[in-house]
Amino acid sequence: MANPGLHGVFPYLVSPIDASGAVLTGVLARLCEDLVAAGVHGLTPLGSTGEFAYLSWPQKRRIVETVVEAARGRVPVVAGVAATTVAEAVRQARELEALGCDGILAILEAYFPVPDDGVYGYFAAIAQAVSLPVVLYTNPNFQRSDLSLPVIERLSHVPNVRYIKDASFNTGRLLSIANRVGDRMKVFAASAHIPVCVMLIGGVGWMAGPACLAPRQSVALYDLCRRAAWDEAMALQRRLWDLNQAFARYNLAACIKGGLELQGYAVGAPLAPQAPLPPEGREELRRALAAVGAL
Repeated sequence: MANPGLHGVFPYLVSPIDASGAVLTGVLARLCEDLVAAGVHGLTPLGSTGEFAYLSWPQKRRIVETVVEAARGRVPVVAGVAATTVAEAVRQARELEALGCDGILAILEAYFPVPDDGVYGYFAAIAQAVSLPVVLYTNPNFQRSDLSLPVIERLSHVPNVRYIKDASFNTGRLLSIANRVGDRMKVFAASAHIPVCVMLIGGVGWMAGPACLAPRQSVALYDLCRRAAWDEAMALQRRLWDLNQAFARYNLAACIKGGLELQGYAVGAPLAPQAPLPPEGREELRRALAAVGAL
């Protein structure tokens, strides 16, 4: 059977950190174990939900070590690389490959705007530094310099740039990307999109924080899409959408961490200066989780 590559539900993991700055490895390992048991298809540390922009490199390294150890080869681990310079991004990517990751989620951080050639050079350098498949991450809502359609098309010709995760709110952009890149690059959705619609237009899954809180339901939704049971999939999608709407109203890491606390995982609050989930947000999240059977 041919290797299907990366596909399915990849929860964006939180980064549990105590007051001293130490990674709560036991909590993180337990979360990974439970997510694998729930049937997820992969694990993604150091994404947006993982608060990558707020972590030191030693913290990031320990988080990835913990996730790789917890996964034990049962599902692929696709870890985030984020930097403002090419040299630092390449260093991170090589270290993560050495730690045993199965893929790289490539993120561009920028203070000054970066032109298209610079954006292309950043992501191409990451891909050329490792032998792993690379997932491009694009989020125009937060990134100073985003991936334009022409740059995405150029990068689709780099052999190991195999996937893109688009976190815009524009599902039509995903179709534009798919039309440009053909079979060279596969598309992952984010929680900002309706995953069923993305699967319908040829997506291979989704990488999103909410899957941490409702992994079984997310896997069930993916399975319905794979079977082309679109009516059933949309019925489940509608029930899950209130959960996504809660994330849109509050800080993402605060929502996921707050929800996990409700489920019994002592992951703590988001890293300062981010605000924790307010009481009204916690109650809204509790209701949304209970409504989909995730509490």
